[in-house]
Amino acid sequence: MTLRLLISIVFTSALVGMASTATAALDHPGHGQQWSAPGLEKLKHIRDEVRRKLHQSRGEPAQLGPRPLWLVETMADSPLKDKLQSCASDPMYTSEFSIGHRGAPLQFPEHTLEGYVAAAQMGAGVIECDVAFTKDRQLVCRHSQADLHTTTNIVTIPELNAKCTQPFVPADPENGIEAQAECRTSDITLEEFKSLKGKMDAYNPMATTPEEYLGGTANWRTDLYASQGTLLSHRESIELFRALGVQFTPELKTPVVDMPFEGGYSQQDYARQMLQDYVDAGVDPRDVWPQSFRLDDVLFWVNEMPAFGRQAVFLDEQPITDANSSLAAMEQLVRQGVNVLAPALWKMLTLDGNGEIVASEYARNARIAGLDLIAWTVERSGPLATGGGWYYQTVTDAIDRDGDVFEVIDVLARDVGVRGIFSDWPATVTYYANCMGPRRGR
Repeated sequence: MTLRLLISIVFTSALVGMASTATAALDHPGHGQQWSAPGLEKLKHIRDEVRRKLHQSRGEPAQLGPRPLWLVETMADSPLKDKLQSCASDPMYTSEFSIGHRGAPLQFPEHTLEGYVAAAQMGAGVIECDVAFTKDRQLVCRHSQADLHTTTNIVTIPELNAKCTQPFVPADPENGIEAQAECRTSDITLEEFKSLKGKMDAYNPMATTPEEYLGGTANWRTDLYASQGTLLSHRESIELFRALGVQFTPELKTPVVDMPFEGGYSQQDYARQMLQDYVDAGVDPRDVWPQSFRLDDVLFWVNEMPAFGRQAVFLDEQPITDANSSLAAMEQLVRQGVNVLAPALWKMLTLDGNGEIVASEYARNARIAGLDLIAWTVERSGPLATGGGWYYQTVTDAIDRDGDVFEVIDVLARDVGVRGIFSDWPATVTYYANCMGPRRGR
């Protein structure tokens, strides 16, 4: 049994056992207090034991499985393909260049213990917990404050479905009316959240029962690993990631509720609370890459929590305009204290006169201004035969096969010079990083 498999078994057992009891005692945690919650003492003991074993087994290869080589074989003939093929028998190791986007949601339910462990097994050196808050103002790992109806089994639990902003309403197929549901983390408490089970992010719009609504998984994903989906609080994710020996990249998700929440919980309280969890856990700020799409959040960290603000990541998905892509715009970010910019990958790519994928003017200006760049997200678009969709929108004409993901990764790594790439299946980026060189982010 490999060490990482042992970690998976140990942590699954530990966290499932404590799932119903690990609720926080404070309405507004942090602010210098050492936090403790029922059941976490056992987790901390296991964490220390796993860290000791990780130290003893440093250098153990990652487990990438067949997908990276399958993708290489589907590439068009090129020197890059030859190079990637030459690494087929090499051991592969954890790389900070490889970032687990929501864990490993190509095949595992996102933001679950099982998906996070899979990401670490595949060599992700950095893993993401998207952060939202519950009704009792506790932080949990969810991609959106309003996605519980598509990422968990909440609609099948009557007492919790009843608390949803929009409880499940069945579809009316005869009249073409789709099912309705909207369930937010802020609708329920942490204890209630921990009673849910994660599932693949999907729903059946024509469902007439709550159980049918849980379906809809894309045919290029799978429910094979969805029989377990252990949800985690943000603090539990910190304990897990530290035990797995990876770095942290929490994203402060933009609330869908009005802020201040229920009159007394401001956006700044929320932003401070997320990083205070790392302070309370004794995590080195150099291992944390806090993210937000809101520049105000990033600047708050830069100015109020500068140890973490130095690596605060400003996420960018806005359409490219002269105002936001010029060298002057990038230099303004730097003057404000932003050091790391993470655009959607399409913003950093374009096609040259020969139809080849190259770095965009946006990317070149960002690098000239001195910004570090992180790309998101590969392995999220399904089969690439028809151009790759939203994530590849600026280079669609050059995308016609699944192996083209490596062409994109190569341009991002060598031409753009990104420090890391988010992936829904980290093994793909880990393979590239080991074979081509950019194994570490710093």
